[in-house]
Amino acid sequence: VAGVIAGFETVHRARFGFTSPEKALVIEAMQVETVGASDATIEAGAAGGGGRASAGAETGTHPVTMGGVTGEAVFVDRPSLASGDRIDGPAVIVEATATTVVEPGWVARTTDSGDLVLERVVPVASRAALGTSVDPVQLEIFNNLFMNIAEQMGVVLENTAASVNIKERLDFSCAVFDPSGDLIANAPHMPVHLGSMSESIRSIIRQNPEMAPGTVYVMNAPYNGGTHLPDITVIKPVFDDAEERVIFFVASRGHHADIGGTVPGSAPADSTSVDEEGVLLDNVVLVRDDRFLHDEIEALLTGARHPARNPAQNIADLKAQVAACEKGTSELRRVIEHFGLDVVHAYMGHVKDNAEESVRRVIAALRDAAFAYEMDDGHQVSVVVTVDHAERSARIDFTGSSPTHPGNFNAPSAIAHAAVLYVFRCLVDDDIPLNAGCMVPLEVVLPAESMINPSYPAAVIAGNVETSQLVVDTLFGALGVMGAAQGTMNNFIFGNDRHQYYETVCGGAGATPRADGCSGVHTHMTNARLTDPEVLEWRLPVHLEEFRLRPDSGGDGHHRGGDGAVRRLRFLEEMEVNLLTSHRRVPPYGMAGGEPGTIGINQVLRADGAIEALGGTDRTTVGPGDRIELRTPGGGGWGPPP
Repeated sequence: VAGVIAGFETVHRARFGFTSPEKALVIEAMQVETVGASDATIEAGAAGGGGRASAGAETGTHPVTMGGVTGEAVFVDRPSLASGDRIDGPAVIVEATATTVVEPGWVARTTDSGDLVLERVVPVASRAALGTSVDPVQLEIFNNLFMNIAEQMGVVLENTAASVNIKERLDFSCAVFDPSGDLIANAPHMPVHLGSMSESIRSIIRQNPEMAPGTVYVMNAPYNGGTHLPDITVIKPVFDDAEERVIFFVASRGHHADIGGTVPGSAPADSTSVDEEGVLLDNVVLVRDDRFLHDEIEALLTGARHPARNPAQNIADLKAQVAACEKGTSELRRVIEHFGLDVVHAYMGHVKDNAEESVRRVIAALRDAAFAYEMDDGHQVSVVVTVDHAERSARIDFTGSSPTHPGNFNAPSAIAHAAVLYVFRCLVDDDIPLNAGCMVPLEVVLPAESMINPSYPAAVIAGNVETSQLVVDTLFGALGVMGAAQGTMNNFIFGNDRHQYYETVCGGAGATPRADGCSGVHTHMTNARLTDPEVLEWRLPVHLEEFRLRPDSGGDGHHRGGDGAVRRLRFLEEMEVNLLTSHRRVPPYGMAGGEPGTIGINQVLRADGAIEALGGTDRTTVGPGDRIELRTPGGGGWGPPP
């Protein structure tokens, strides 16, 4: 039994990155495999130097190309071969059911039992080692290689997560970072996560000058690189073979359906302090010495002032995030084994340098600009873009933005940087990873104690999802490249003590000089999907009554803005509903003479027939038969209507 447990834990550690020795091992199924051995094969005829094939076996020579070289090769009739015959490559051995190609440097021999044995007799010439100087072809390979590692991390997280929010909606992100915490590459997940995760890594580095192998950290602190509390980041340092120094970081960030707080779903519409929004985790060790600290993390989740409502699900998702990080670690080690650490580190730098140069080329085509964009409650984000064409750099100054929001629309500075990174990556018309190099030519100025650079304990739940969108549309407005998108994630949160769920609802994208905006899509800083109706209704006591496009909600123009959507859910038991949405008063702007998109509408349709209008930021209680309906905004048009 001890051997079985040890073997299981070895495989579990390799696959998921941790073990849980305090948990009893349950054998649910057992498979027995037996291995037998055949009689020993006698290859006496293949021993020694052998000789040429018999003259009767050769059928002639023919021109062939092998290894890029064209020459004559002997063709041999297999049935005519005798025991001990030897055929030097290049040659082709022909029989009724097969053709065997013997390449140069190889030899084929026949055995007494009639087997054909192929053996390399000329060592393979060693290929030139890949250097650390940049090569355009290898740069493209490494661009895709690093992104592929992050994509594989995402596949593992999706497959092993427990919650609907991560497993079905794919509200997560995975990425690879260099030893200093700079973002190197990511999968195409959530832009608001990816652009802000570097600060989370740097926070862990600052607080842990001495890291040990087998350690994994977890955090969600908005003022140390987090976004809002439901977004929990798992960070794993990757050590060298000697386990002496950190050579990479890998991280996964997932939106947990509930992390405590005053309302189910951890997104109170009326919060004024981050402490009301859930359990705050800052620099917490999640795995130590390859052991998942189950009891310790459970105590944190359940011992807070507003504890998590479903800690078992939180822990299951955290284990999935650790497994994703372990996948990233193993894939990075495979790359290092193939190319060498010096080459991999060099190309991490080259990948960032390439992104920097790509953004500098974009900046060279920009001009000085300014823009201000108002929220529904009158707060605003302002930006002035100043371009230095000589240096091909730009200053992005948000001075003039509103002070700290009295509610929860405050976006920590990491989110503002994520929005800037996203916008300038969008302007690059090349297939490069979104990474820290994009930010090198950009100076970002954030006014202190503003809604895009608040201080603890300002509430932040809507800053991540709504203010981030406002910053993006403000920048695009200044640069004049497209009409505003719906400008909101349409956050729809509901739950009770047994069920918690969170979703974002699609809307219209802004039109551009080249094309109409897309309809019914998640835009800009969000990239989640909606849960399949079958899964939604199976996992939660709700019924999806309607989900369709909202015709003519996009702004008119030479190119039309994309249409929003209509989504209506009927509840089967009592739930508390919170809405965090925008553009219910201020319409998404059109660009270059295009018309604005249509504003959104939120309402509750009571079981008794009453209809109640809901604000953009609102909360209500629903009972069996009540329905919540969201009509999401359309995108702004481009150019005067025809």
